[in-house]
Amino acid sequence: MASNATVGQKCPSPMKATSNGVFQGDNPLDFALPLAILQICLVVVLTRGLAFLLRPLRQPRVIAEIIGGILLGPSVLGRSNSYLQAIFPPKSLTVLDTLANIGLIFFLFLAGLEIDPKALRRTGKTALAIAVAGIGLPFALGIGSSFLLRATISKGVNASAFLVFMGVALSITAFPVLARILAELKLLTTDVGRMAMSAAAVNDVAAWILLALAVALSGSNSSPVVSLWVFLSGCVFVICLILIVPPIFKWMARRCHDGEPVEEIYICATLAAVLAAGFVTDAIGIHAMFGAFVVGVLFPKEGPFACALVEKVEDLVSGLFLPLYFVSSGLKTNVATIQGLQSWGLLALVIFTACFGKIVGTIVVSLSSKVPLREALALGFLMNTKGLVELIVLNIGKDRKVLNDQTFAIMVLMALFTTFITTPVVMAVYRPARRKMECKYRTIERKNPNTQLRILVCFHSARNIPSMINLLEASRGVEKHEGLSVYALHLMELSERSSAILMVHKARKNGLPFWNKGRRSDSDHVVVAFEAFQQLSQVTVRSMTSISSMADMHEDICTTAESKRAAIIILPFHKHQRMDGSLETTRTDFGWVNRRVLEHAPCSVGILVDRGLGGTTHVSASNVSYLITVLFFGGRDDREALAYGARMAEHPGISLNIIRFVVEPETIGEIATIDVEENSRLKTMSLDEEFLSEFKKIPNDDSIRYEEKAVRNATESIAAICGAGRCNLYLVGRMPDGELALALRKRTECPELGPVGSLLISPDFSTTASVLVIQQYHGNISPSLAPDMEEESPNKDSESC
Repeated sequence: MASNATVGQKCPSPMKATSNGVFQGDNPLDFALPLAILQICLVVVLTRGLAFLLRPLRQPRVIAEIIGGILLGPSVLGRSNSYLQAIFPPKSLTVLDTLANIGLIFFLFLAGLEIDPKALRRTGKTALAIAVAGIGLPFALGIGSSFLLRATISKGVNASAFLVFMGVALSITAFPVLARILAELKLLTTDVGRMAMSAAAVNDVAAWILLALAVALSGSNSSPVVSLWVFLSGCVFVICLILIVPPIFKWMARRCHDGEPVEEIYICATLAAVLAAGFVTDAIGIHAMFGAFVVGVLFPKEGPFACALVEKVEDLVSGLFLPLYFVSSGLKTNVATIQGLQSWGLLALVIFTACFGKIVGTIVVSLSSKVPLREALALGFLMNTKGLVELIVLNIGKDRKVLNDQTFAIMVLMALFTTFITTPVVMAVYRPARRKMECKYRTIERKNPNTQLRILVCFHSARNIPSMINLLEASRGVEKHEGLSVYALHLMELSERSSAILMVHKARKNGLPFWNKGRRSDSDHVVVAFEAFQQLSQVTVRSMTSISSMADMHEDICTTAESKRAAIIILPFHKHQRMDGSLETTRTDFGWVNRRVLEHAPCSVGILVDRGLGGTTHVSASNVSYLITVLFFGGRDDREALAYGARMAEHPGISLNIIRFVVEPETIGEIATIDVEENSRLKTMSLDEEFLSEFKKIPNDDSIRYEEKAVRNATESIAAICGAGRCNLYLVGRMPDGELALALRKRTECPELGPVGSLLISPDFSTTASVLVIQQYHGNISPSLAPDMEEESPNKDSESC
């Protein structure tokens, strides 16, 4: 689709594709390919930079892309004619628009994948009423405002097409942008989020139907019969797609098996079908994107086929091609055309009309459905979200000369304003109430060890699963009357990719944070692994998925632990073992998440440094043979580690070795110069002695072995740890108490692991044993961790260890 930018009256000569190079006297900017590459790079750098700057305001990326397009256009940088002639010359706009529309076609196919027709049929009455009100009232107000615009700044345009375009532009709710905002605000699983998503999905489908009508009416032929033929032909084509496409794609999906790569022929056939559908709708007289969107809606959502297709398409489309569409739109947006009191008054009128129609209509219907006022206000502003679909409507109207430059600029600014205010307003008017959960057991150490133990196990990828399952097998014990209950939480980052929102949309209907209740995706290897463990070990396992940004991931973990009344959260360390035995950083952000969980957790926390506990597969109960060593210096964290070890020792295949480090009498007070309150130290020692007394009474049999090692300083402590012998797993407290521990703290490299844990993973300590570092819940943040939290953020690349 060529741009209708009017720079000069003479038709520019076509550009050659490639140059011969600067050494042969060619200017690369005079040729189509190098100029297109420069344009793409410039667009990507600018939009990503703006998205980074707007991230603290929690704005969706579409805001950055709209602003980036405006900045590159005649409103700002385009005021320089030399810039426009060099970077965006008129003869390059055809290539730019073609690339942008190819990206748009495939993006609309991905957007169609987000719409589930089955979910639309299950839409509740309240959500349906909100959707109808959110379309009807703004559409009517849009038609009303169009009369005023036609009488002032839009004289001579096609009346019927202009009425419909204005109505559609004001009634649209951007479904993908709304989903992104809800995910960022942690509202997807609330009643507000569910109603907003259901209503927006209905609104989205209705908007496309209305837009098809508007496009049919905006043809260059003035005869209404032609417009009728265009619309009826589009309806017939959609019906043909409904009858033909789903059986073919379902046949392909059945031939794509879980765990196996999807055949290339199926991917190519699908992409070709998307382009073919786009060609047919364009030939009919409706935009090519309609065919792509319908194919996406009809595509089967479950199974590995859809996931493989999305992975192969979305990064290239969303990252490179789609931003070109925003630039193409920005090159047509000239804010300078809004001049004088009349034009600015019309802008204010359009913004007020758009907001009033959506917000008031939604609030009235919500209140009549007995939705609380704050939730109704939040729904009103959420439904007022605009985005890419809005720009598509406006660009089609501009290209078909239904909207002139001034009207187009006013409508773009309206879309930008309404979307920008959504996040801050919703954050101000609505905060979902968090019910305080009463939890009797927040630690493993408890007076009655026969009560049920609830564990929340977190993991980032399949690499973490075998060792986590083997740790759970060791944790279940055999003498506990109420057994073990496990919640397995798969931590996934909410990225800017469409597939992340697709996963959220599928998972959000299942509870908090995002649950896989029985109906899981066939590609979910994680759920399969934990279901197998549940069947083999008779342990209650509930698999879940949390999809959130790195900055908020710890909130999901802590909220889930509290709601499930977990006694301990087990997290994977942010480093994994390489083939040579050394530890390599998986991702620094994961370490930041672990430290935030340690700070805010409502229960005890364990961090597992995995060195292949039990190998790469699940070890059955009859084959378990582990030696577990507890290094005990003193304090609540060490007692928690020992309590966990005592539970593991009940397993017939596990031996527990307890090593208590004590200070030789003649060196007490000489190890560290740090003052320790005498009363606190005596109380800690008393609790330690009381806790250890039962282990001292146990004879050193094959199951539990207790020994004390007297040392004089930190060096001797380290030597004693190194000489502790081989084992499969070390259990240590994160922040042990006592003079020995204070001396060791000077050597702490990883604050989340504490001094002993840092020592056990250091290159100087040669071991193949995994390490589980435990912090006992005690209601307040560890002082040694608080300074680190203030200095670091998940966006920094610096490592803690």
